[in-house]
Amino acid sequence: MVNINSDLPQIAHAKIRPQWLEQYHEEALEPQLAIVDPHHHLTDKIWGGYLPNDLLADIGSGHRIESTVFIQVGFSYREDGPQALQPVGETERVVQIAAQANETQDKTNICAGIVGFADLSTGAHVEEVLAAHMQAGQGLFRGIRCSAAAHEKFRFGGAMQMPPLHLYMDPKFREGFAKLAKFGLSFDSWAYHTQLEELADLARAFPETPIVMDHIGVPLGVGPYVGQRPAVFAEWKKSLQEIARLPNMFIKIGGLGMSVFGFSFHEQPKPPTSLELAQAWRPYILTCIDIFGPERCMFESNFPVDKGTCSYVVLWNAFKRMTAGMSDHEKQLLYRDTAKKFYRL
Repeated sequence: MVNINSDLPQIAHAKIRPQWLEQYHEEALEPQLAIVDPHHHLTDKIWGGYLPNDLLADIGSGHRIESTVFIQVGFSYREDGPQALQPVGETERVVQIAAQANETQDKTNICAGIVGFADLSTGAHVEEVLAAHMQAGQGLFRGIRCSAAAHEKFRFGGAMQMPPLHLYMDPKFREGFAKLAKFGLSFDSWAYHTQLEELADLARAFPETPIVMDHIGVPLGVGPYVGQRPAVFAEWKKSLQEIARLPNMFIKIGGLGMSVFGFSFHEQPKPPTSLELAQAWRPYILTCIDIFGPERCMFESNFPVDKGTCSYVVLWNAFKRMTAGMSDHEKQLLYRDTAKKFYRL
């Protein structure tokens, strides 16, 4: 494996600015459409903090969010004990948060599923960590996410340590990955469009493990890809067509509010409208749905990360604008049922 050079130029996340977001409001479209939000984070540090009250305020702002899935972000790790087991602290804390939040309200089942982190690169030894997550999860633990998002020309974000290049091809990583099936766990992938061939190779090697590609596979719009949107789109689309042939592959539709996609809405004087977002994102989102089909696509908020670009209401309104002409059954799959099936909610 190749280590990432810490001297590489860093691309920052779009900063969350509540006063900036307050400049624009919308009412929720199709407010009765049932939604499972299968991708949000909690944190007391990064992105200015995002804890249960913040999450409840967003999901209670107009859309009908039935349940949510927490995705690992390096939150509340254990501060002592074996290093390999420290990420289990995140699962322990989220279980506590879910219990408390769901006692105080009954509109949304907060953190109905939990996706944590385990260093699969430790190989077969990771089985102990997976077992600990399962025990700590008290029936809520659903899978593991290991980000492979790395590039030799730049570094993105700062929430988590950048992974080594070609992580998903590493034999030791795959030795650990093989243990997921024993526990009935799924896998969340975070990789750039330049790495999707490696993701496809991983999925082919482990057909029994369901894998969901986070953030539509991140067709890059920064670094060497500035001004290359048509070429990137074509390369990304071709990769999706190859990956979609694998029945264990699913895709999360969202994350386009991150600065790494190269859209500049977060740099404007005022927040974008849902119509503006829908116009910019439509080619990507409809391509995902066309290639994978609604039965393997799930919309995601990626909050609070995408809150650097727009509010929760505006984000889901943008998605709903793009699916306005679809059937009720297709919408049920895209907004709720695919996520429920994948995460066994």
